[in-house]
Amino acid sequence: MSGEAALTQVEKMTTQPIPRLIITLAVPTIISMLITSIYNMADTFFVSQLGTSATGAVGIVFSLMALIQAVGFTLGIGSGSLISRLLGARKHDEAEKIASTGFFAAIAFGLALTVFGLLFIDPLMALLGATPTILPYARDYAQYILLGAAVMSSSFVLNNVLRSEGKATLAMIGITTGGLLNIVLDPLFIFGFDLGIAGAAIATILSQIVSFLILLSCFLMHKSLLHLSFRNISWKLQDLTAILKTGLPSFFRQGLASIATVMLNVNAAVYGDAAVAAMSVVGKVFMLILSVLIGFGQGYQPVVGFNYGAGCYQRVKQSFTFTAVVSFVMMGLLAVAGFLFAPQVIQLFTKADTQVLEIGTYAMQAQCLALFIQPLGVISNMTFQSIGKPAEATFLSACRQGVFFLPLIWILPQFWQLRGVQLTQPLADVLTFIVCFPFLIRFFKELNQKIKAQKA
Repeated sequence: MSGEAALTQVEKMTTQPIPRLIITLAVPTIISMLITSIYNMADTFFVSQLGTSATGAVGIVFSLMALIQAVGFTLGIGSGSLISRLLGARKHDEAEKIASTGFFAAIAFGLALTVFGLLFIDPLMALLGATPTILPYARDYAQYILLGAAVMSSSFVLNNVLRSEGKATLAMIGITTGGLLNIVLDPLFIFGFDLGIAGAAIATILSQIVSFLILLSCFLMHKSLLHLSFRNISWKLQDLTAILKTGLPSFFRQGLASIATVMLNVNAAVYGDAAVAAMSVVGKVFMLILSVLIGFGQGYQPVVGFNYGAGCYQRVKQSFTFTAVVSFVMMGLLAVAGFLFAPQVIQLFTKADTQVLEIGTYAMQAQCLALFIQPLGVISNMTFQSIGKPAEATFLSACRQGVFFLPLIWILPQFWQLRGVQLTQPLADVLTFIVCFPFLIRFFKELNQKIKAQKA
């Protein structure tokens, strides 16, 4: 795509009304996130028909998938945040180098994980919290997920690069097509071909491959602003370091989510397969709910990145305020709905297991009580990541499922047993909400100073 088209995109991102711009970018991203979450839930739903241990296995392997996502998001959002600011500053060639470097780095990581994971699959599943009864199911599921690691991680990069350009609709088409295909293939492979839990994993990987090919075609057919090429890879350590440094908050957010899931599974396993299955179901439900918030935030990120890079600081403030208000309203409504209908939601996945229903309902309602305050943490770390403040972004992204969650998941069960496991996440959310305020106060003070300097 021509340099003139790139300049037109920069003008659009820095002059269009903020609400319309963010909503235009956020709606396709929310749809992508929802479809991704729905097909993850579809795996859980169809696999739950195979029994409680099989349902628990999906939760075990989910932490492995979260690790793959962590690296994909690190390289993808790290590249994307840099690209938004580079395009905002009219540095198109440098943006292309960052895109290619992030993409090929993701492929290299995925291939390395495939080899390592398949060599040590049994101890890896045990490390992730699989009980002896869950292990056979987890192994059958994980081996196919590992084979697709390179495709999964690089797809996240392609998706984020497109969004960073302001091409959220193209990104949505790739993710949505794969997600819908996964929902169709799940019952076909699990029950039609009688492959059991392995069928769910095969369906997931085939769908991921389709998504990857659609996203890649956007670059090959020049529908994107940027061109991906092995020749465009930057071999300068400082460029790869910049991607990793900028993407580090995403690694902490996703990587700690993986560690938190493992710790949750390990602590829940003390109370049996029903507890592991229940917490797995709750995790998938909240992944669906939070996908709305994260999708809206990812629509906001290129807007704030472009405008910060272009020196439009008043629009940065407007973007934050609009995104925060809309996000608080959305999560408040979903919190009320989730609390009221928690038993019915959990019952979809229990296969008449009353213990799973009881444990899952309490955990879901407890998390709904803290859901309405979550937007502040998510938007804060996304803001700092997008404007090039990785230290602040990394700390805030580490709070929810790291700084607060990991000590709490060890301490609370000592006193309240299973109740402690169920209450860990909501309490971590409350503490994360509180800690955001000093960072935001300082940020807005700096922003106001920049605005005054421009007017002087």
